[in-house]
Amino acid sequence: MLNNIILQKRNEWLHSADCSVKELMAYIKNRGYLRDTQIEAIETYLFLKIQGENKPLWQLFSEGFFAGNLDLSALNINQEARDYLQNNTAAHALFDFSRQKIGKTSLLPNLEKMIIENPTQFDYIETIRNIFYGVNYSDYLMSLPMGAGKTYLMAAFIYLDLYFALNEPGNPHFAHNFLILIPSGLKTSIGPSLRTIEKFDPSWVIPEPSASELKKQLHFDVLDEQKSAKKSNKARNPNAQKVNQCLPNPFGQVFVVNAEKVILDRVEVSDQFKLIERTDDEKDQYANELRDLISKIPNLTLLVDEVHHATSGDIKLRQVINKWNEKGNITTVLGFSGTPYLSSAEIISLSVGEVLKSSEITNTVYYYPLTTAIEKFLKKPELKIADNLTHLQIVKQGIEDFDTKYGNLIYNGGTIAKLAIYCSNIEMLEEEIYPYLQSDLNINPNEILRFHGGNNQYTLPKENGLEFNSLDTSISRKKYILLVGIGKEGWDCKSLTAVILPQKSKSSSKNTIIQTTCRCLRQVAKGNDETALVWLNRENASILNSQLEKEQHTSIEEINNLSKKGGTDNVERFSRMDFLKLPKITYYQLKIKYQSVEEEKNANTREKLDKILQNINQYKSVAVVTTTGLENFEAGQIELLEKAGTNFANYNTWIFSIAKESLETTTERDLHQFDEEFKEIFKVITFIKNNQTLFDEQYDLYTLASQIRVCFSIKKYLKTDEEIIPKEANLLIVDKLKPVENHKDIYPDKETVEQILSFDKNPLSTEDFNRQKQDRILQLTQEGRFEEIAKVAGEKIYPLIEQKDRTFHLLPYNFGSGFESKFLETVLKLKKFKDGNLEIYFNGERGITEFVINCFAKKGKYWQNIGKYTTDFLMIQRSSEQTIYKALIIETKGEVYANDKSFIKKKNFVETAFLSQNEEKFGYQKFDFLYLEDSNNLLDNMAVLNNKIDSFFKD
Repeated sequence: MLNNIILQKRNEWLHSADCSVKELMAYIKNRGYLRDTQIEAIETYLFLKIQGENKPLWQLFSEGFFAGNLDLSALNINQEARDYLQNNTAAHALFDFSRQKIGKTSLLPNLEKMIIENPTQFDYIETIRNIFYGVNYSDYLMSLPMGAGKTYLMAAFIYLDLYFALNEPGNPHFAHNFLILIPSGLKTSIGPSLRTIEKFDPSWVIPEPSASELKKQLHFDVLDEQKSAKKSNKARNPNAQKVNQCLPNPFGQVFVVNAEKVILDRVEVSDQFKLIERTDDEKDQYANELRDLISKIPNLTLLVDEVHHATSGDIKLRQVINKWNEKGNITTVLGFSGTPYLSSAEIISLSVGEVLKSSEITNTVYYYPLTTAIEKFLKKPELKIADNLTHLQIVKQGIEDFDTKYGNLIYNGGTIAKLAIYCSNIEMLEEEIYPYLQSDLNINPNEILRFHGGNNQYTLPKENGLEFNSLDTSISRKKYILLVGIGKEGWDCKSLTAVILPQKSKSSSKNTIIQTTCRCLRQVAKGNDETALVWLNRENASILNSQLEKEQHTSIEEINNLSKKGGTDNVERFSRMDFLKLPKITYYQLKIKYQSVEEEKNANTREKLDKILQNINQYKSVAVVTTTGLENFEAGQIELLEKAGTNFANYNTWIFSIAKESLETTTERDLHQFDEEFKEIFKVITFIKNNQTLFDEQYDLYTLASQIRVCFSIKKYLKTDEEIIPKEANLLIVDKLKPVENHKDIYPDKETVEQILSFDKNPLSTEDFNRQKQDRILQLTQEGRFEEIAKVAGEKIYPLIEQKDRTFHLLPYNFGSGFESKFLETVLKLKKFKDGNLEIYFNGERGITEFVINCFAKKGKYWQNIGKYTTDFLMIQRSSEQTIYKALIIETKGEVYANDKSFIKKKNFVETAFLSQNEEKFGYQKFDFLYLEDSNNLLDNMAVLNNKIDSFFKD
């Protein structure tokens, strides 16, 4: 409902002067790695984050953020209603919303009428809150069809948030940490696919060097460990340990957890715990340790995969998230689903006697249709409906059809086409389908894979699970996959090409058929016209058609009639390294070797614990109460609290918690050897009130426990050895030169590229070029091909030909912005560049150049690796054909990246250490550095470059 309104508002923002991410979005589009639906989702996300200030949807709605240009004066309504709506933003927004059309009908015609007749009867804010589930945090749903790349989109959101958070640490709109929640029933199939976030290349959405810097800071953990056995002396919940280890102030932490872990997990509690009266919060903390620790992760964004499951009354995930939000640590909740519909319509109370019944998840902020995805990138399915056939006959027809169309198909990468047969139960699979494939259809058993959860009668060997996880690899020879209750959602097998649904599913979910049907639509290779095959019985086809009409506004007939839209326009690229005889660039690089050196022969634990006790007040803050009156705030009485706290303290429990949080590096046995020292510390940090021992909360118990654990470690220091080593690098790794998707910043254009390559083979003077052109015109005239004469007559030598031997070591350049292409075009016209016998090459395309500088920053007396730096341009001067004498490193940076802290650190290293180290080794200044911003006037930048050429290349 809301996504169409947001789409319009988002596009207005993207084209406005207020949009601060134009350059970033241009970068993402020019990189060409994300699909249009992923880019559109990112645009929507940044619109809500930046322009919408990450506010809850109900608040944005109430404030008129999504309001259209509704002209109340033009409506046939009474004056009372008109006046009220004009002066009440929330009322105006809800009235406008009620008039939104579904086809030709208003969305809420009764509500529209009620507002007109009695506009003052509503609590508009509360009504709007109810529409958006009454949550007090930003809660957005992104609806993309299966195979559109939801997992990569999650990764993109993670890196974008971290990028903005790194540049603006105090901005609460962007997350520092992330929790990916998987609905309980999908943990087997969805969990493994989410690990692909680790493999995501952040430079697809964030420019270097920030991308590499953030990649190093990202820490990824899947919370899927089983609890320890009851009699084990290990901690009971290793997942809670993983979370606890990162507290209190993590950055870049990504957890993936099954929703059941944070809703149903329970830990056993001691009899002593049960005897003491506890608050609800204390009971919850002990009852679900993992859930409690997650609530403490600061600046946390939740990403809920297949979110339509999370709205189930059984799971109650929203209640858990609401509880977490009370701690103030939730930044955003992002849901993802290909089917943004509830299994049954939800009733939302609008006013007395007026309700909104909606099966659509109302916080859907972005929606991409399945039909568009099929036209653009998914396999185009052929759906076949079987009437009056038994389920075995449908299986037979489907397999024969599959074998005819895809039996010999091998995809790029060596994977073979596969067919999945979904069985309604294990008995059907084991007793009917599996024997039928072998005996009646004579299929080789080695080509069949059975995969299900097993029951009392039928179990599967562990190898079947490994085979299932390996299906999308070239080593798998399995062609016919028999499944029960598995592979409906989250199963990422691109080589799955066909699906057979011979019987009605026993699942209670109405989305099961559409989810299962779409399993075989994932794209294998970009740009290919790929197809798929689906066989269904009539009953399943009817259910599918109903789901398609309701959720995707399409039908089986329309999908069968879809045609693929034009494929990707790729640009072929060419190396000119041999023609230019471009030598390797030699330089010196700082290399750091790290070595951990022990300062002590033993841990000296007792002495360190005594020192902690002596300095215990450094862990204490002072609590102050000021008593005063209203008449004079400056007068009054100040009282320093000696003890304060409400948390119960037990010595053995305290020792246990210190050991537990050490992740088994320090045991309870180790700690109890120093009971004498620990009891003295415990006595200081606790107090007795009403015959109960309580922790004094003025002490930072978390930091104190951490320092206690340090007492059991041998003190070490980091020793570094510095070395300046010689290196040489090619400006182009030819083997990695591949076609790229065409976009506006490919430079130069196709015609110029072709002419440069032609002149490389056969150089022509202007006179020779014009003479050949006249000869061709004369020949065309004699042959009567007059329609071609005008085209030949318009041919010319392009201006770049004059400077082609001073640039373009590869053709064309894949620039990330118009600033870079304009910069190069202007440099090639610069008189000092032409007269100085200089050359300039674009080096800023990541992955195809060897000239990359390892950067370090001094932290105290040690060097810290801060990542790699790849310059945009390199202007060189040769001393001979085979030697580069001097090289000017030129960085052209967009204004939006000018304050990127990661880049600034690397820039500082290159400008100082790298330049001085190389000058010392070569005996002259071989390198210099020039930084230019696109916020400056182009002519001003050229003036700066002109001066640098004068000073640096003067000899």
